[in-house]
Amino acid sequence: MLFNSLPFLFVFLPVVLIGFFVLGRYNRLAAAGWLALASFVFYGWWNPKYVLLLAGSILFNYYAGMAIARAVLGGVTKHGKRLLIFAIVTNLALLAYYKYANFFLSNYNALTGSGLGFGEIILPLGISFFTFTQIAFLVDAYQGKAREYNLVHYGLFVTYFPHLIAGPILHHGEMMPQFARPEIYRADWDNLAAGITLFLLGLFKKVMIADEIGPYGTPIFEAAQAGVALTFLEAWGGALAYTFQLYFDFSGYSDMALGLSLLFGVRLPVNFHSPYKAVNIADFWRRWHMTLSRFLRDYLYVPMGGNRKSKLRRYMNLLLTMLLGGLWHGAGWTFVLWGALHGVYLVIYHAWHALRRSLGHDLRHPTWWGRCLGCSLTFVAVVAGWVVFRAESLPAAGQMLSGMAGLHGFTLPDVWLAKWGAFGQWLAQHGATFDDSRGLVRASLINWIVILCAVVWLAPNSQQIMTRARPTLPIPGVTAYAGRWQWRPATWLAVPVAVLAVLCVVNLHKQSEFLYFQF
Repeated sequence: MLFNSLPFLFVFLPVVLIGFFVLGRYNRLAAAGWLALASFVFYGWWNPKYVLLLAGSILFNYYAGMAIARAVLGGVTKHGKRLLIFAIVTNLALLAYYKYANFFLSNYNALTGSGLGFGEIILPLGISFFTFTQIAFLVDAYQGKAREYNLVHYGLFVTYFPHLIAGPILHHGEMMPQFARPEIYRADWDNLAAGITLFLLGLFKKVMIADEIGPYGTPIFEAAQAGVALTFLEAWGGALAYTFQLYFDFSGYSDMALGLSLLFGVRLPVNFHSPYKAVNIADFWRRWHMTLSRFLRDYLYVPMGGNRKSKLRRYMNLLLTMLLGGLWHGAGWTFVLWGALHGVYLVIYHAWHALRRSLGHDLRHPTWWGRCLGCSLTFVAVVAGWVVFRAESLPAAGQMLSGMAGLHGFTLPDVWLAKWGAFGQWLAQHGATFDDSRGLVRASLINWIVILCAVVWLAPNSQQIMTRARPTLPIPGVTAYAGRWQWRPATWLAVPVAVLAVLCVVNLHKQSEFLYFQF
């Protein structure tokens, strides 16, 4: 079931909300059970048979976590560690079968000429997210951080439908105390108003922005896959169309997840915080898919030694972490290369900062032009990475990147020559080349790019707009937004929110899946 679908908006969500608050008046455990059951229905809407897989994963990890905690509390730490390793390996083996079996087998067949195969394997929705969420729980149980072991609450923690399909990746300690608070089982009108507003902001991003700009990029990437030599404008047009499509698609989902959860009085961690405003690549990963970055840091990078070893070891840890982060996103060499590329970016960033520190530069007080330059370089590097991420194959990525580098010319669409009149003639007389654009780049795409650049870099994000409602768990190291564009519960604001709702609903006939569903 999609957040951006009529059955979800007008049947599932109202029924679940009413049932949750009605049951919450009499029995909080029953209300939590109702929400967990509804989350299973939400998941099973896509493919009912995978509900058994999800339920089996929950039961296995719940009892494994209890056994690990008992062993550690009983002083049998070695036994607890063996159980932890066994449970993690089991989770990863399940993930590897569904997500990577045919990828590795196809590469093995290509190398050996054999014809081995598992047949068609359908990737269960959200398996990466609920697997990583439960691995975090197992590690927390081993470290003594997970202290609440009610099966209903644990099942709700894993299946909670606002986050189940595409995150954020949750920590047991973040959610269990909230499910235990009696006030969440009573309807709070401020939370309901703020949650609906935040949900509609996210729905607008998805329906009216991401789904509108996405079709501009698709034919350009298809042309690259077909081997077409793309011009500078075509390649950059396709790259930026996907760059903004992915941004508003994932940002929209994140807002909707936060808003839905706020309806129930539960606050999720922030997963998306204006990443294109990042001034360096490390800052980007503190803003993009923040809970995945946190997971990779806490459960992979730090256990491998993090930055506690030599510089060479630190750089190798960064490369390996990002390589596995890329593979987490999908079973394909483009994802592996994308992860490796970001690993190289991070190594260059840390090496550059180490060099500047050795020269005595003050890195704590950057200049405004230094921040602008850093933001521009980071954005260009990220866009190049998205090209690899989106491309159907490595040769297609190469075609896009070579076009972006200007290796196939800098021609402008010939239809623009006539539209621009005297200005077009002046450009042609001064060396500008107009040629057949193949219909890949239209003026409307350029308009979209200009408008979205302004929105991304100049406008506050949704969490900042909703800051008075405290829609999320606190963001470590981020100061509260103090700008004037802040939502507050007021009668007059119902009008623009209603307009937003109507715009979104009348366009739901064009609904599409969220891009992160495939990961």
